[in-house]
Amino acid sequence: MPSIYNPRQVILVTSKAEIEIMGREILKDDIITLSWHTPVSFSPAIYAVAIGKSKFSSKLIQKSGVFAVNFIPKELEKQALFCGTHSGQHIDKFKETGLTREEAEKIECPRIKEALAYIECELVNTVEAGDHYIFIGKVINSFEKGEGKRLFQKPSEEGYKFTTTA
Repeated sequence: MPSIYNPRQVILVTSKAEIEIMGREILKDDIITLSWHTPVSFSPAIYAVAIGKSKFSSKLIQKSGVFAVNFIPKELEKQALFCGTHSGQHIDKFKETGLTREEAEKIECPRIKEALAYIECELVNTVEAGDHYIFIGKVINSFEKGEGKRLFQKPSEEGYKFTTTA
């Protein structure tokens, strides 16, 4: 069935919260790679992302109530693969990937400077959906910075496979 609804655009979702790690409260941010996301309302503008319940980013979004969606160019394929295959609980994904952290304008959350566009969201609802949470966010700021071919993920027996638009 995955071939029916693929390929899907890859995004990097950023989040930040004060969270307990190894018995200490620390301010931590994360980047997670997703291809399950969609706008769900025009007025007000609402965007939804689906993240596995066990993912570190799920904990950060639940705690902070905000997240940023970063629409990335095809050239960030390597960074997207890294962010999707490593937990940010004990590493700094910005540092590890060379992506540039910039603070969002309307929420307490980083976004990615190299993104082609981004949206900043305040969490309005969380829906349990099997092994995922669907985080539903009201868009409170957005900006399209540039044009470019975006990254898409295709299903593959061999692992991760990417493509782009023509």
